[in-house]
Amino acid sequence: MENHLENILVFATNIKTEVDKQKVSNLLDDHSGIHQWNIDQEDIDCVLRIVSNTLSEVQIIDLIYSQDFECAVLE
Repeated sequence: MENHLENILVFATNIKTEVDKQKVSNLLDDHSGIHQWNIDQEDIDCVLRIVSNTLSEVQIIDLIYSQDFECAVLE
């Protein structure tokens, strides 16, 4: 049985609408370092959760910024 911890990174974003979500969807879906992701658009912070064993918080922020959205680590 494989036993490894997945790294869950959590961010506040301004990805508020379905159109916004579609803009980042392909980027996140196609990224080899991202195992899983979701955005809670009901939350005031539009929380983005990413499961990755290889990407850093800074790399994720840069990815989201590249799509013209704001992104900050949520403590």
